[in-house]
Amino acid sequence: MSLTSRIRRRTAAALAGVAAIGLLATGCSSGGGGGADASTLIAYTGQAGDYQINFNPFSPTKIGGLGTIYEPLFFFNKAQVSDPVPLLGTEQAWNEDGTELSVTLREGVKWSDGEAFTADDVVFTFGMLKETPAINNIGYDGEATAVDDTHVTFTFAAPAFVKGPDLLGTPIVPEHLWKDVNPAEDVNEEPVGTGAYTLDEFKPQAFTLKSNPDYWGDEPKVKQIRFIALSGNQAGADAIAAGTVDWQTGPIPDIQNTNKNFPNYDAYTQWQNQMVLGTCSSAEQGCEGPQTDPAVRHALYYAMDRTQLNSLAFMDTANAMSPTFALTPSQDDYVSAAVEEPTVPEEPDAAEAATILEGAGWAKGDDGIYAKDGERLSLTVEVVTGWTDYITAVDTIASQAKAAGIEVKAAQSSWNEWTEKKGSGNFQLVIDSLWQGPAPDPYYVYNYFFDSSSGAKVGETAGNNYSRYANPAVDDAVAQLALLAPEDPARQAQFDAIQTEIVRDMPYIPILTGGTTSVWNTAKFSGWPSDEDLYAFPAVWSAFDAAEIFKHLEPQG
Repeated sequence: MSLTSRIRRRTAAALAGVAAIGLLATGCSSGGGGGADASTLIAYTGQAGDYQINFNPFSPTKIGGLGTIYEPLFFFNKAQVSDPVPLLGTEQAWNEDGTELSVTLREGVKWSDGEAFTADDVVFTFGMLKETPAINNIGYDGEATAVDDTHVTFTFAAPAFVKGPDLLGTPIVPEHLWKDVNPAEDVNEEPVGTGAYTLDEFKPQAFTLKSNPDYWGDEPKVKQIRFIALSGNQAGADAIAAGTVDWQTGPIPDIQNTNKNFPNYDAYTQWQNQMVLGTCSSAEQGCEGPQTDPAVRHALYYAMDRTQLNSLAFMDTANAMSPTFALTPSQDDYVSAAVEEPTVPEEPDAAEAATILEGAGWAKGDDGIYAKDGERLSLTVEVVTGWTDYITAVDTIASQAKAAGIEVKAAQSSWNEWTEKKGSGNFQLVIDSLWQGPAPDPYYVYNYFFDSSSGAKVGETAGNNYSRYANPAVDDAVAQLALLAPEDPARQAQFDAIQTEIVRDMPYIPILTGGTTSVWNTAKFSGWPSDEDLYAFPAVWSAFDAAEIFKHLEPQG
């Protein structure tokens, strides 16, 4: 039985409260009821260790505020195919050739300091993005023009259909406060936004948002949200057991029987985020270590026993994955016919790993570990302290890799340090997940994580492409996709070109598609997403989705 079939059978037999979703295995927990009134929701996003204040919505080390404080023009539901939800924008339309996007803005919106929101704020935000490459992760290269206070036009030199969701999903900031700010460095301690919440209090152990009584969409019924820092997954599981957490996204013991074990809670799961061993892949960009050799990356790919990994680290909640990074099974139609293995192998193949390594000049030493030119094949994987599922995964991979002659060691650090290492390139491997874009299309993963424009040399801060992968053929194909309408059949040739390159180079070593499971307090709040109403991707760390969920919830006390 295949991994996908086995998981589907298991899911169908599980509790009715558990649906299917992908796990970005960021250990999570929340502090829910303890000391909080009935309208306060306690959330845990996976923060292991104290918070460092940063509400800059464009910073890679931001701790919160996306969606709740800083709103985009529209909300795009990653959980299912649906129309964008109007927020600061109410209407949007492309011209026929995809070079002009017209947006109508909501009237009567105010920033939380009382200033009026206008088209000038939108034009300013996108001008700032374009002028600041360090924060321009969406690759915005258009021109925004305010037609009047409630209408904005975006123009592009070439068709830009695929840029629409990222553009419309960008947080908007107030010109009157940001015009003198360095958007790449300022930590924005006193955020002012248009959202349903404002910052109430910050402490390193927790920060609290309070409802905005002047919110254009009416004040939310959840009056406070407290985001807490814990030591990791085990602390989160303990908090669920104690009833002091309202929402966490991450593993707890016997997660299939959450409601039976904890009657005030339910669990809900969906597959979406693709778990990887991300490598600092490019020697040309300054990466150092055996992982810069594609043969090493492929050998580690074949050394994994994913069936065992799923059982030991992910409680059998993970799903199959494609080395093309087209999300399986929903994006299988995009997978190139030339790809010999459309999904990752479930069982290890030590013989294939050995053939690959020895073909690249590696030879096994007396200690059973391969070496080349005096360098042992020893790799260090960076993982966040307290993320017990990922820690277990790395330990399991280390045991599996040793059987294939590869030494793998784990290095635990705080989330802040882990994030800094990724951004600066000071790592060999990290265990992480690649998230999906705003639409069910592999273009966004390729643009975010494989295009060299969001990479950087080691020592400089990278954007999403922290692997430093740089391949002109991939860059060209991504650029060509940006010119084509989503329904254009010519897109497949570009997907084929990208997949040929990234399957061969493998800068991110595929593990599995994680089953993202949220555990939430259904006795205290109603209105959570469900199979019948999957209005947002139900993960507390998926900020824009979480913001929509907060607005949908109603206290039960």
